[in-house]
Amino acid sequence: MTTNLYELPSDLPVPVDDGAANHLLGMPVPPIELISTANRTINLAEVSRQQRTVVYCYPMTGAPGKQLPAGWDEIPGARGCTPQTCSFRDHFAELRALDALVFGLSTQTTEYQREMAQRLGLPFEVLSDADLAFTRALGLPTFEVESKTLLKRLTLILSQAEIVKVFYPVFPPDKNVEEVIAWLSVGRRDES
Repeated sequence: MTTNLYELPSDLPVPVDDGAANHLLGMPVPPIELISTANRTINLAEVSRQQRTVVYCYPMTGAPGKQLPAGWDEIPGARGCTPQTCSFRDHFAELRALDALVFGLSTQTTEYQREMAQRLGLPFEVLSDADLAFTRALGLPTFEVESKTLLKRLTLILSQAEIVKVFYPVFPPDKNVEEVIAWLSVGRRDES
């Protein structure tokens, strides 16, 4: 049976706030270079000094015709990476109108991400942290599946090379962009 990556099952378990992101608000963004799906290097510390930056972090996107890991839908917060990515794509113009850059971030390889970005027609870049340098530097929440370290779903808003807002846990994933737009719309750069 092939899973429809674009739809969220109605019975997904809701993630709870386990406190794994409590330390992030106010942290400096590490000056780590990440490869993007546009085949260029992005330093989020430098980028966010110039412009408010939204980074939505997600576990992994599925690929058409490939099965998700066993038990994927039972892991709270795991399912929904493609719907979340599509929602950021669909609201990209609104985010840009709010003077925000947008990046996706996962621990998948750039090659894997590039296929997904092309297939979904993304107008923004997705960053690979396959070596976990950025994840470890910030202590981002992770979980293990099939010997892979994956990010728990969270969204960071960066400004002046600092984390100024953390959305965690994120659920449902396809509605996260609406929370981000609402927060950016009121211009609260330094509040949580």
